[in-house]
Amino acid sequence: MFLSDALKNISLEAGKYVPITNSSYINALLILAVSLVLAKIADFIFEKVFLRITAHTETDLDDKIVASLKSPIYFAVLAAGVYASLHSISLGENVFYYTDNLIQTAIAIIGSVAAWRVTSILIDGVVGKFAAKTKSTLDDEMVPLLKNISKILIIFIAIIAVLSAWDINITPLLASAGIVGVALAFAAQSTVANLFGGIAIYFDKPFKVGDRIQLDSGEIGDVVEVGIRSTRVKTLDDTMIIIPNDKIANAKVINFNQPVPRMNIKINVGVAYGSDVAKVKETLSKVARNSASVLKEPAPAVHFIDHGDFALKFMLTAWINDPAKKLSAIDEINTGISAEFRKAKIDIPFPTQTIYVSKN
Repeated sequence: MFLSDALKNISLEAGKYVPITNSSYINALLILAVSLVLAKIADFIFEKVFLRITAHTETDLDDKIVASLKSPIYFAVLAAGVYASLHSISLGENVFYYTDNLIQTAIAIIGSVAAWRVTSILIDGVVGKFAAKTKSTLDDEMVPLLKNISKILIIFIAIIAVLSAWDINITPLLASAGIVGVALAFAAQSTVANLFGGIAIYFDKPFKVGDRIQLDSGEIGDVVEVGIRSTRVKTLDDTMIIIPNDKIANAKVINFNQPVPRMNIKINVGVAYGSDVAKVKETLSKVARNSASVLKEPAPAVHFIDHGDFALKFMLTAWINDPAKKLSAIDEINTGISAEFRKAKIDIPFPTQTIYVSKN
């Protein structure tokens, strides 16, 4: 094992450089003393050199990493010194079996603690800060998920290292872990699908929080949250629709905010037969131009589209800058049309029927 080989090499090097006396116990104490000095030197370097260097950088990420490694390095050097010290004494194979494995276990735990500290700092400092700058809640929820996954992986690796140190066959454990993993994958198939659906939404960005979208089922609403498992859409009547991410990630979605956040609205108007067509067009255009909700470019347009059963039918087409304001824009325009038609004496007819009665 790598850890065991590294400790043996350290022990051999210690025997070369530490003064040798006729007493193995004195040699052990000397090696232990040297390891303590080296641990103190390492601690001093981290405290007085590395931390001072990182204090002059723009980010505090390196300060936290150096500070988190200070104690684990100190105790790792001490543990290696204890290993070398004990091997300078003839204690017997049985004793060495337990002492070596205990020290390897301690170093594996120290390494796991250091790895977890650094991983946690990096996730919070890099992913966490990035997530805080975005509007989406998905990346905020991903931060604790990544930390938990990292913690599980580090603990698993530490367990493997400890079991290997004690010469315990880990092949059945790995096989069992694989079987359990497959079983969990089948049991959590929908959850995993939703997770990857959320990740796909995050990176592909078919929509974001605040966008007005139309689902393939026809509902129109605003995206209020994109989570790890589901996406929440609030419809125009304030109903919350919760859609699993794997469903919405593979569905047809119309995003009214892309590629630009504007929306086309069409308003159909019928006027009485005999009305001046040019006057009707000018009146409708005037209402659209005077609306605060309507964009100047593209300019609003009016089309005479049909001779209806009891009315001349026109369609007013205009663009608004915010899809979320569609209903308020239609309300404003319709209110303006009603007022302007009244001023211009343009009648809006209602269905009528003329009956001819024969005298015969």
